[in-house]
Amino acid sequence: MKNAEPEHEQTPEPAGRLGSVIPGPPLIPFAEPWEYELHFPRDARGPAAARTTLKAVLGAHGPGEFIDRAELLTSELATNAVRYALGPAIVRLRWANPVLRVSVTDTCPELPAPSAEGGPYEERGRGLLILDLLADDWGGCRLREPVLGVGGKSIWSELCSVMAIRRQGAVR
Repeated sequence: MKNAEPEHEQTPEPAGRLGSVIPGPPLIPFAEPWEYELHFPRDARGPAAARTTLKAVLGAHGPGEFIDRAELLTSELATNAVRYALGPAIVRLRWANPVLRVSVTDTCPELPAPSAEGGPYEERGRGLLILDLLADDWGGCRLREPVLGVGGKSIWSELCSVMAIRRQGAVR
């Protein structure tokens, strides 16, 4: 007696599904450049998402020697983007051995200016001081081309990896 259900053709199992492993792409060598980008809306949770992303990326790629400094700088820049811009922001992490550049692009065209008032205990106005103290280099520029659909700016900070420089010295 035939089954009441219609017969179906058996579709072959995709390769790798029954125990064989499909190899992933190779890991990027430490000295090779890479770049990650996180887009986030104007939302108070954006800086936390940026910090979490940064820690995951740096932990995976290995230049963990400056995770703490990079996290603080990223938090400062992303928080300012959420606080002062009226639209979304982009955090870009770029490794070009031995330098990690973290940049935040937002929709506010105004470049930050040093705070003339207040001191080290004020809640606001210390962003440039933090950049000066923690970054090996930093800067910013207004964007002529609209990146997020409107004009804006990009502020970046760079950290130089002592470990990468030592590795390069050992290779030569």
